[in-house]
Amino acid sequence: MAPTPTSDNRPEICFFDLETTVPQRRGQGYSILEFGAILVCPKRLVELHSYSSLVRPDDLSFVSPASVRCNGITREAVVSAPSFSEIADKVHDLLHGRVWAGHNIVRFDCVRIREAFEKIGRAPPEPKGIIDSLALLTQRFGRRAGNMKMATLANYFEIGVQSHRSLDDVRMNLEVVKYCATVLFLESSLPDILTGNPQGSPISQSSDDGKSSPEQPSPNMHTLSSSPTSENVPNLSPAGVGNSEHHPRISLLTHHIGGANADVSNPVQPDPFNMGLLRNEIKTEALQSDVTMEEKTEQESQDIEIAEGSSSYAGFLALDEVSLTSVNASLVPYYHGTQRIKLLHENDGLQLFCPCLRVRFGVNGKFLNQGGWPRLSFVVDASPSLCEILNACDNAAKTIFEDCRSSSVWKPIVGRNYRYINNPTVRLHIPTVANDNIARYAAEIHKKDSSGTVQKLVFSKFDAAELGNLIRGGIFVDAFFSLDTYDYQQNAGIRLVAKKLVIHSD
Repeated sequence: MAPTPTSDNRPEICFFDLETTVPQRRGQGYSILEFGAILVCPKRLVELHSYSSLVRPDDLSFVSPASVRCNGITREAVVSAPSFSEIADKVHDLLHGRVWAGHNIVRFDCVRIREAFEKIGRAPPEPKGIIDSLALLTQRFGRRAGNMKMATLANYFEIGVQSHRSLDDVRMNLEVVKYCATVLFLESSLPDILTGNPQGSPISQSSDDGKSSPEQPSPNMHTLSSSPTSENVPNLSPAGVGNSEHHPRISLLTHHIGGANADVSNPVQPDPFNMGLLRNEIKTEALQSDVTMEEKTEQESQDIEIAEGSSSYAGFLALDEVSLTSVNASLVPYYHGTQRIKLLHENDGLQLFCPCLRVRFGVNGKFLNQGGWPRLSFVVDASPSLCEILNACDNAAKTIFEDCRSSSVWKPIVGRNYRYINNPTVRLHIPTVANDNIARYAAEIHKKDSSGTVQKLVFSKFDAAELGNLIRGGIFVDAFFSLDTYDYQQNAGIRLVAKKLVIHSD
């Protein structure tokens, strides 16, 4: 048996990407349809070796029309391809003991690789470090390059169109990183001239990176930082893979310079590649809570006036104040050259107030966002009048969405699973923000006692279990919420984001 390679003799960076099926029902899981990887010299950033293979899933019926729309890989294309167990040796050899790199790999590709090896009864390969370019490039380029989809970044730098095939995508990923690094290097030499107001290529509406996950969060507006996992290695990935102690996340462009105690007060222009400084900077700008960097709600939706002595917010409409004929949607400016869909009522941003919503399923911390914090949401029964309004919003936003020719699948906002639940339901999301790795709720939470007295709750810490004890099935809440559109990881739709919740006593 050949000796297990060590990280000392495997200095190459392995950029890799997976194309998978798109699950059609909860619990179905993903099947790998293609694996592609390149080995890159870390000193010269040149490709040394490449490998790719289509993969035949255990069940060809998993290759659904939605899956084909995502990556173009059909059942006919994989019917004669090797199974994952047949290429597992090659995949393991490429990945084990090397630095792994890719776009959004921490949340998606790394997880799928581990699942695939566990499924065939083998120990998965272990990286000596993980580079997720999604977090790294968002911190340095998110403001100018719009959303952080690979297709958008490629369009920004005019280096081609994303094919959603593994080998093409990893090569494009490497080129995007090179372009970003070059621009940052030039800007660091003439910061007063080149960083004033950079003019880039307009960013058009683009398709997604094709890594869909029904249990992953969708975009809205709040941000959440990730926690550093090591004093010596900067945290550049949205979430850990397995035990973070064994998976340090490192920079593609340099070793850690200056250490965690580098003097950031020096008036000299800071080194843009100093990952020690970057670790300290990745706070509210780097990662998004409940969602990702893809979306950010306009500032006006956050500047909410509270009516003095009132239990309501100004600017929120009661259901009987909404005219269905006045509900519409419009494209509004977003990041440089991009647009997003905004829901309106008589030309004002639509926000709703719904009293006495019965909680069907309470808050739980089972699923985590990419920052490693519990993703907080709960399900309530939807009244007929609420369903009418939300259906009108769905129709208005979906019409514009279809005109944008996104490849994502539009998800109706109202759930109607009458097989298990008699009433239609909707999901309310509780946004979170973090500063200095301390998370807090971005929505006001109040408690109403039996006498009708409303008191604002003050939480000493972020605790999903504590919130779950307050918002549980069977109780009633008054909810003030915004309607935010999203288009992320092949899913699109409208999210109801809580601004204020009043929890009724039992």
